[in-house]
Amino acid sequence: MGVFVFLPLVLPLTAWPIARLAEQHLHPRAATRLLTGVAAMMASCSTVCLGLVMVVGTAQLPGNPLPDGWSDPEVRAAVPYDEVAGKAAIPALFAVLLACGRTLWRHGRVRRGAHRALAGMPGTEVVVLPDGVPYAYALPGGGRDRVVVTTALLDCLEPAERRALFAHERAHLAARHHRFLLAVQLAAQANPFLRPLRTAVSYTAERWADEEAAQKVGSRRTVARAIGKAALVSRATPVPTLAGLAAPGPVPRRVTALLGPAPVVRSWPSVFTTVGLAAWGAAAGTAVSAMSSANSAVTMFFILYAATPL
Repeated sequence: MGVFVFLPLVLPLTAWPIARLAEQHLHPRAATRLLTGVAAMMASCSTVCLGLVMVVGTAQLPGNPLPDGWSDPEVRAAVPYDEVAGKAAIPALFAVLLACGRTLWRHGRVRRGAHRALAGMPGTEVVVLPDGVPYAYALPGGGRDRVVVTTALLDCLEPAERRALFAHERAHLAARHHRFLLAVQLAAQANPFLRPLRTAVSYTAERWADEEAAQKVGSRRTVARAIGKAALVSRATPVPTLAGLAAPGPVPRRVTALLGPAPVVRSWPSVFTTVGLAAWGAAAGTAVSAMSSANSAVTMFFILYAATPL
């Protein structure tokens, strides 16, 4: 195991460059998938290794559930015995599990509350609420995916802009963007170094829906106007964990991107570019993180197996 057990805790730093560059140089669809995959893998490896540090570091403490064989000098020499790190890992791992559980509970509570609020509404795909507060969001699950929009927001948009609004929300539902957003939220809770990826995915998921809407309505400028108007009149959406047209974030950047040419779809950026180097660096960091956590877990298993009396 050695010092390699600690690597997955800090290797998410290798993903920071691609988190910044993917927003500008990759297609939003590719950027969302890449960043979410990197975040999920690194968070999983980080959590596994945090658990290993806790178990190994506390192996010599009184009352631990490990076998007596772990007190042998040979076993202590084979693992990174550090009582201080082990004790610190206990509250850290507990905080990670608590934060992830709270995020899952809050996400489920918000979705259930939103579905309950629509219980008396017609079972159509688009639900128009007679509300004076302008907002719109995509609501997945509940037997049928739905687009929720208020009359106040519809009154602010032209017919073409309304079509852009509905196309944007349907793109969120079709691509299951809520799963990407939830995955990076959990990853950021598991390891704070992954928070830049959460911010980046929140932006690229909206850009992904923007591009799908522009392709659907056939006008990038119309989608840009719809986003700009919605951002000007909208306030805090009652369901902040769900994707929406005027989601919090750099709206001017989204509008600027839509007023420019459509992004080029690439399977993987060239290694001879800045974004390519950043992408390969993140991929290498993810691979090293996975190998380090797997190696540490396997080593610990065999040590525990050898030290456990039959």
